[in-house]
Amino acid sequence: MRVTVRKIDNKEQEQVIIECVELTQEIKDIYTYAISKGIELSGAENGHIIKIKLEEIYYFEAVDEKLFAYTQNRVFEIKLRLYEAERAYAPYHFIRCSKSVVLNLMQLKSISPALNGRFLAHLKNGEKVMISRQYIGSIRETVFGGNIK
Repeated sequence: MRVTVRKIDNKEQEQVIIECVELTQEIKDIYTYAISKGIELSGAENGHIIKIKLEEIYYFEAVDEKLFAYTQNRVFEIKLRLYEAERAYAPYHFIRCSKSVVLNLMQLKSISPALNGRFLAHLKNGEKVMISRQYIGSIRETVFGGNIK
C-alpha cells in the first residue's frame, strides 16, 4: 500500500482520501481510525473537568449508576449511560463485552479463554477485562471474523 502526504496551506482543506480496489476490513479500520482522531469527550477527575481523546479510552465501565472511562493509567467519570456510550462510539470500534463494560477494540491486544465459557480481553496497557459468554459471539465476529473458539 502506498501512502502519500502533501503539505497544504489552509487548515480547512485538510482531508484524508482513501483509494482502494476493494473495501477490506483493513481499509475500514484505517477509515475508522482516521475519523475517530480528534473526537473528544469531557470527563471528571478529582473535581476537574478534563477533555479526553476518544482513541485514548481503553473501555467504559458502569459502576453504581455511574460511568467511568479508563485510559492507559487514569480513570474519568463520564456523564453518559453505558448504553449511550455504546451507541455513540460503536462506529469507532467500541463494543459491549459484558453487562457493565464497553470495550475499545483498537486497544485490544489479545483474547484468551477464561472459566465458564468466558474470555479475557488483554488490553495494550496490560489490563484484563472479562468478556461475558453473551457477548463473545459479536466480538468473535467483529475482531476475528468468527475464527475463535
